[in-house]
Amino acid sequence: MSSGITRRSLLVSTAAAALAAGPLATAARAAAKTPKVLVVGLDGALLGRIKDAATPTLKGLMSQGLTAPSALYANPLAPTSSGPGWSTLITGVWPDKHRVVNNEFTGHRLAAYPDFMTRAEAAKPGLRTCAVASWAPITDIIFSAKVDTRVSTPAAEYDEGTTARAVAEIGTGNPDAVFVQLDNVDHAGHGSGAASQAYLDALHGVDTQVGRILAAVRSRPTYGDESWLVMITADHGHTDAGGHGGSSWAERQTFMIATGPTVTAGSVRHDVRMPDVAASALAHLGIAVDPAWGLDGRPIQQPSPDDFDTLRARLTGPVDEGGIGAGVLGFTHTPPPGWRVDNGAMGTGGVTEWRGWSFTTDEFWTKAERDQRRENNVRARGVFAVADGDEWTDKPFTGTFDSTLVSPAYAVTGGARATLTYTTYYRQEAPQKGEVLVSYDGGTPVAVKTYTADTPSVVEHLTLQVPAGARTAQVRFRYTGGNNWYWVVDGVSITRN
Repeated sequence: MSSGITRRSLLVSTAAAALAAGPLATAARAAAKTPKVLVVGLDGALLGRIKDAATPTLKGLMSQGLTAPSALYANPLAPTSSGPGWSTLITGVWPDKHRVVNNEFTGHRLAAYPDFMTRAEAAKPGLRTCAVASWAPITDIIFSAKVDTRVSTPAAEYDEGTTARAVAEIGTGNPDAVFVQLDNVDHAGHGSGAASQAYLDALHGVDTQVGRILAAVRSRPTYGDESWLVMITADHGHTDAGGHGGSSWAERQTFMIATGPTVTAGSVRHDVRMPDVAASALAHLGIAVDPAWGLDGRPIQQPSPDDFDTLRARLTGPVDEGGIGAGVLGFTHTPPPGWRVDNGAMGTGGVTEWRGWSFTTDEFWTKAERDQRRENNVRARGVFAVADGDEWTDKPFTGTFDSTLVSPAYAVTGGARATLTYTTYYRQEAPQKGEVLVSYDGGTPVAVKTYTADTPSVVEHLTLQVPAGARTAQVRFRYTGGNNWYWVVDGVSITRN
């Protein structure tokens, strides 16, 4: 009998051990740990040059976690400079909301859209927050006085002083959220250009400093009981010759490198944008984002699948467009499953890439023609749909641009309300027009929204009154025009209210 009890006890113990090792137990253990956030900003750092440089710490973080290249805006929304860049990363909103459009911070709205640490302090006053920066406006202006510790390093100490102060705070101050900004890469970019050895050497230097900061995290006596989300990012890029502020692809570059309990090792994502840094920090600290805050950021811990993003593997290089670059993969006319494009009334000829609705990326589309405000399509993510009459007419064509993007049928409840949500960006020139039409159960489409004036990048939420007895709703985005401008659509969904 005792032998049987022993065997049964062994089976129970083995099953318990297996359960404890499973994903639910792993998540439970992570949730039981104290959440901590570290954000390190590398001013003017380019992801591509990080990969070229001797940067073992940053490359180690990429292999351990997420690498997410991303891109910025350009004028007239804001220049690719530090004031707008750091404000966007730290507040979680784009420049059209925080209104930081220069390095002098004139006319800013940071009180209405405060930094993520100020929001964390308001939600959980017991948290300890700390910001240390080599560029003083970050801690003097962007982070508010509600942050527990704000330090701008004296010029004589520069990044070495910033690193030492961050290491000391992490080691002895028991912070819950830390922001550190290191400036020397930007100085090397201005002095020698991003194509220089000096720029690579500066990246090696900050890599060493990031290593010291991470070592301070791991050396904490309570580290085993803590759950750290680490995010590395940049406020803008640099040209090969040096400098930023303009609309070139190099100047518009930023990125996120992240490690944490919910981040997949070695993963790469293309749907991450600058405001996601602040939103991700708040989510990790257990602070629910209030819709009234108007954040543009989305936590990386909560990805939102999008039909158009499934097309990334289908994207091809340029056909007629000569300035994009042969190695850039970025367009397809093949819609995702359930979607279709109706080109029955579409003109012929023109530029192949833009004949009717196309599916493209920020890099491909903005490189087609710079400085026509395509750079300010900030709220679309990853792969998006675009109807671009301006680019289509750059080669001989006949007829007009008349193309309709048709969605799958979404389930709805007859007699109730539903919400049609989509991201849009629309630039107008008559006689161009954009129409959003909805049909129920395959019936006649009815217009629910018409665009005949410039509309900045926004997320639309249209209330639909579903007819009694209807079970499905289908959306049509019809763009008509000629040598006019363009219309972007992304993130389409219909939800029942």
